[in-house]
Amino acid sequence: MNALRPVSRTLLRDRAHAAIRDAIVAGEIEPGAVVRDADLAERLGLSRAPVREAFSRLIDEGLLERKPQSYTRVTPLVAADVRDAAAVVGALHELVTRVAVPRLRKADTDAMRAANDRFAAAVHAGDVDAALLADDALHDVLVRVSGNRAAAATVARYTPLIRRLERQRFGEGSACRSAGLHDRLIDACASSDTDGAVRITAEIWRGLEQLADTP
Repeated sequence: MNALRPVSRTLLRDRAHAAIRDAIVAGEIEPGAVVRDADLAERLGLSRAPVREAFSRLIDEGLLERKPQSYTRVTPLVAADVRDAAAVVGALHELVTRVAVPRLRKADTDAMRAANDRFAAAVHAGDVDAALLADDALHDVLVRVSGNRAAAATVARYTPLIRRLERQRFGEGSACRSAGLHDRLIDACASSDTDGAVRITAEIWRGLEQLADTP
C-alpha cells in the first residue's frame, strides 16, 4: 500500500486527511513518528495549508498529538483507547443494525455476501488491505441503509483507531474478524431477524474490544 502519493486539487484538505490517515493506519507512518506539514505537503504534491488542516482533524480523531512549539507526532497504539473506540463504534453498529434490518432488500444482503466472500478470500491470501476494505463494505451496507448520518460520521471518525490494532494483529497471524460470524450476521439480516442480527453484531464488536486486551 502507498497512501502517501500526490492527490488531485479537488477537496484538498479532505484528500490530504484521507491520505495521511490511511498512511498512519497502515503503519507507513509509525506510532511516535514526528510529522511535518512541509514534508508531507511535498510528498502529496500540495501546499502546506490543507496538510495543516488535515493535521488538526487527525489530532481531534486521536491519530496525531501536538506539543505546541515543539512537535506533531503519531499517537502510540494504546489498548485502552482502542477498547473505548470499539465500545462506541460497536454500540453504533448495533443501533444501525436494528434500524436497517427491516429495510434491507435482497440487493443489500447480496452486497453483504459479496463483500464477505472478498473478505474471506483476502484473509486466506493474507491481504490485510483487501480484508479490511471488504469488512468496511459489508458493515457499511447496514450503516447506509439505516440512514443515520450521525452514526455514520462517528463510526468513520473512530474506526481508524481500531484499524491500527487490527492491522497489527493481522500481521501477527490473527484475522481479527471472522467470515463465519459475518455469514451468521448476513443470514439473520436476510431472514429479517433483527434481534439476531443485533446479537451477532454485538458479538463481533465484543471480539474487537477483547482484542485490545490481548498482549
